[in-house]
Amino acid sequence: MTADGRRRRRDRGGAGGRGRESWDDGLIARRASERATAKDVLPGADVRGPGDGGEEDTLPPLGGSYGGPLRTRLDALHELVGLSRARVEGEALAEAGRVLDEAAARQRLSSRHTVIAIAGATGSGKSTLFNALAGVPVSETGLRRPTTSAPIALSWSEGAAGLLDRLAVPSRLRRKPLAGGAADTELQGLVLIDLPDHDSAVTAHRDQVDRALGLVDAVIWVVDPEKYADAALHERYLRPYAGHAEVTFVVLNQIDRLGTEAADLVLDDLRRLLDEDGVALGEHGEPGATVLPVSALTGEGVPELRELVARFVQERTAPERRLAADVDAAAARLRPAYVADGRSGLDERARDAFTDRLAVAVGAQAAGEAAERVWRRGAIRACGTPWLRLYRRYERMRAHGFTDPNPASPVEEEMTARQRVEQAVRIVADEASRGLPVPWAQAVREAAERGADGLPEALDELTVTIGDPAARPPRPAWWPAAVLAQVVMTLLQVFGALWLIGQIIGVVPPGLLPPVLVMLGGIIGGPLVEWACEGAVKGPARRYGQEAERRLREAAAACGRARVLDPVAAELVRYREVREQYATVVGTRPSARIVGGARPGTARLGATRTGVRGR
Repeated sequence: MTADGRRRRRDRGGAGGRGRESWDDGLIARRASERATAKDVLPGADVRGPGDGGEEDTLPPLGGSYGGPLRTRLDALHELVGLSRARVEGEALAEAGRVLDEAAARQRLSSRHTVIAIAGATGSGKSTLFNALAGVPVSETGLRRPTTSAPIALSWSEGAAGLLDRLAVPSRLRRKPLAGGAADTELQGLVLIDLPDHDSAVTAHRDQVDRALGLVDAVIWVVDPEKYADAALHERYLRPYAGHAEVTFVVLNQIDRLGTEAADLVLDDLRRLLDEDGVALGEHGEPGATVLPVSALTGEGVPELRELVARFVQERTAPERRLAADVDAAAARLRPAYVADGRSGLDERARDAFTDRLAVAVGAQAAGEAAERVWRRGAIRACGTPWLRLYRRYERMRAHGFTDPNPASPVEEEMTARQRVEQAVRIVADEASRGLPVPWAQAVREAAERGADGLPEALDELTVTIGDPAARPPRPAWWPAAVLAQVVMTLLQVFGALWLIGQIIGVVPPGLLPPVLVMLGGIIGGPLVEWACEGAVKGPARRYGQEAERRLREAAAACGRARVLDPVAAELVRYREVREQYATVVGTRPSARIVGGARPGTARLGATRTGVRGR
């Protein structure tokens, strides 16, 4: 990977503030070759190059040991985080980075082991259940609270040291069960963790629980008839982890303290509370959490739970299902930053409206009309009768008080209307950002504002470069002929007048009709020539004005497109790219197939409603 590839840096908000190195990709544009190179790197390998501090760390690619759909979603999440570094801020990206970090860490560890934590409140009997599943007293039980002060691990097979190190389980608290025959064979690969109480008065105990729940593959929540509806349990754990239902077991312990009818009522109420929390229940063939009544003290329901756990472990899909649920949770938190309401972007109508506003700002239409008037005025002036030109000149001089007949036009403060330009940019930015998520709408507006900075001055320079189309209008080829005709008409008038004068003074023989006809021909012919020229000049003058307006309009549109529309379009392209990546992250994953049911011995406690996982 090149030196401008993805870099890892300390994420201030990632991994729960533990100083974990998280994913960091500040690049917006990435080449496919770079992505392909990154995917070819072996898990755990580092590619180093020149960078900050003389080294550049590249995280290993994800999905080395995961299935196709999950690997695709992780890769998409990696790309999404990289594309969003410069656009999206907040804890949502930090959470996504944490998921990627944990995915990379988990894939480097044993895939033959399934880590299941037993969690519960003070006095719920989780340590007793832990010992019942182990078959021997491993975790200390008693009336003193809290009894469990540190995580205790029970591993049914070798090779789980890395997983236990990741969970920070002390070596002195790592145990192995006694040989138990076929039952222990079915549990090969299981790593069972007895966690401290989640409602412990000791803050360090609660922190250990929170950290472990973010790392284990599955959780067995142990509740008792007294605290199964505890708000702390539901609001702090079950509700936030509702999306992890497929890797969740909820065990109602101490059913030996209840009668048959009371146990059924408590179990139904527990299911109701879980449903309100959004936890899908694995019942009636649907994937979801397993709810099971047991008595760890008497052993009732423990074999059924042990069998469910054994099947769950032998499937060896818990790490992937846990990670898929983490990706779902991260995607849900990122949704407001990527999902737009309705159609977004710039259509042709918005682009044309922006061009029209810029054309008005530079006065394209007014310039075209002025060019047309000047062209027509020049033609009429060149082809008009001299007497009419003298009269018009006299009128102009009288209107201006006999001052300069060509007074200078007042100099404007600005050649373009700055407020109109700013309004045009603001409107097109609002159009482009309408319906976009807040971070991307802000990015679009910022891109438009950066382009608007200096746009009025650029348009001013543009008008100067193009020049005033009305300054020196072109002369058509027929103008000399029209001027010559007008000169002939004028000469006829002069000749006729001199002829009459000559007759009056007796120099020329008398004859009134010929000089009058000559004079009349010149007098009538001059206006006719002028009228014909005026009619002939309308079309060319209109085309000349339209051409002048078009050139100024296109120049203003090109300037606005380069400075505003193109940067805005680039931001919209980036948003569409991250939106596609987000759609891949959300994805759809195959649901677990729920088969079977509880064993006959628990039917009276409502356990027949509990599904058994079989994938």
